[in-house]
Order: sequence, then C-alpha cells, then structure tokens
Amino acid sequence: MRESKRRTVRLTAEEEKELARLIHQAEAEAREAIDGLDVAANILDDKPNRAEKTRAGSVDRLEAAVAAVWEASRDRPEIRAAARRAKGAWDQAESLRWRLAMSGRRIAHGEARKLAGPFMNEEDLVQEGYIGLLRAAKRFDPDRDIRFSTYARWWVRAQMTRAIDHTGRPVRLPGCAVEQTRNLRKAMKRYEAEGVPYTLSDLAEEVGIDTRRAELLMQQGQTVSLESPVDEGPRPRSLERFLHDEDAEDPNLHAILAQELQRIRSAFASVLSERQQMVLMRRYGLEDGEYRTLSRVGHEMALSRERVRQIEREALHRLRTLADIREAG
Repeated sequence: MRESKRRTVRLTAEEEKELARLIHQAEAEAREAIDGLDVAANILDDKPNRAEKTRAGSVDRLEAAVAAVWEASRDRPEIRAAARRAKGAWDQAESLRWRLAMSGRRIAHGEARKLAGPFMNEEDLVQEGYIGLLRAAKRFDPDRDIRFSTYARWWVRAQMTRAIDHTGRPVRLPGCAVEQTRNLRKAMKRYEAEGVPYTLSDLAEEVGIDTRRAELLMQQGQTVSLESPVDEGPRPRSLERFLHDEDAEDPNLHAILAQELQRIRSAFASVLSERQQMVLMRRYGLEDGEYRTLSRVGHEMALSRERVRQIEREALHRLRTLADIREAG
C-alpha cells in the first residue's frame, strides 16, 4: 500500500481539466462511431426514469450502447468497423478516467484513516474510496471552476460511509445518521480526553441534533449476545431460541443443489455456444434463481424478444438431440 501511495501522480488544476476534456473527447468519438446504428439508438434515446443531475447517467447509457454494438457486430459484419472504433475510443476514455481517479489516491487514504474503526478497517475503506474516486471521475465537469481533488473528496467520503452502513453495522442506517453517529463519538472522546464532564445533551448540541435522536444513534453501536437471557424465571431462554428459523433451507440440500447447478453449467459449456449458455442461464435463473422473460433477457443482451426465443429453441433442441444420441448408444 505504501508503494502505491508513493507512485501517486498529483495533477495540477490545469492538468485535471485537460485530462477531463480528453475523456469527454474520447466519449464523443465513441458516440460518433455508433451514431445512427439501430442497436445503439434504442439505448441512447432511452429516457431516464428521473431527471439526471450529473453526466453519469448519459455516460452509463453510452457504455451500454458501445457494449451492445460490440456484441451485435459478431453477427453483423457491416457494423464491425464502427464497433471497433467505438470500442477503441471507449477503452481510451476508461483509461483516462482511471488515471484521473487515481490521481486522488491520497484522498482515499486520508479519509480511510479518519473513518477506520470497529466496523471497517482502513484497508477495506481505501478500496471503497477508490470506488468513490471512479464515481467522481465519471461525473467530473472540467468547465466548472472546481478542482477534481475537491470534488472527489465528497464522493470518497460518501462511498466509505455507505460501506460502513451497509456492511459494518448490525443495523442499517442512512448515510447522514452514520455521519452524525461518528461526530457524536468524536465529541465524546474529546470530552473524555480533556477530562471535562458532559451529558448527552452536550453532545447533541455540539453535533446539531436533538437529544432524543442522539440517544437513538448512540444505541445503534451496542451489540447483544445471542446467548444472553431475554426473559426471567427459573429457566431463562436465550435470544438464539427466538431467532431460530424453522423454515430455513437445509444446508445439505443447498450444497447438493449448488453441485448440480455447477454440473449443469459445465455441461452447457461443453455443448452450447456462449450466447446459448447466457440465454438459458438467464431465462431459467440458473445463476441467481431469478426467472426472466424473453423480453427482459432480450433487453439485457441487446437482442429482440424473437431472437432470444430462437436462441433458446436452438439450445434446447441441441440438448435434446445429444441426450437422444447418448440414450441410443
């Protein structure tokens, strides 16, 4: 980790803006290469469900359109040249975006040191910080009078606090509540270090929240043992007995099913094409247990509903044919 920090290249304000302009130029070249193609138009012209406050939504659609054109070019020779140009331009944009994001590595390390604690360690937070840097690089606008390092700090911090909330706590809290809890504990440690008596009201006033909310937030960090008794009497029962799920899945059955799914996937790989495997896996939920309609599979693979149906029929016919041959043998 120390070696990676030493290799971090810090950019000046002008270098950040120039790098962002190059990213926008590469994205424009990718968009121009696929402009007018029906495969891309369906994705690029799709209206978002809500108003886009950043450019990230349009960039995500462009990425999906380039991927769809690249996939479709395997069956359509007439668009292969355009697909190659778009793919090359997009790869260049991704490389530049990564360079811009990694110029702010020191931000991720600095914020990780501040937020590291019992919920998540510093190394895990640094990785979350890199994700925040990439999100910031996708949204950064060079025409705004702001440094990328300043703009990215908020995204890094937001990604880290979200990770602490989602993976580090037994009770999930909103991002603002995570920040307020951290500030409450920081104020409490400062009072204790100075030897000054304090109350919960003092902590709440310093953070800028009411006492009742402060009390609720301070209770979220407390843990309860599953072996602790939850009722009184001569034979107290533990919390674990109340949490036992009679309908829980049998682990042995789960292992058998996982083994069978692996066997099916191996069999598919040996007799079906990559596209046929993908259609069957998504149609019948062999990856995540979620059954998908023809339309949804087609949307995910940038194919028409009818084309997905044809690929499914071809794959099933091939499987039946091979099964008949083996039985006859």
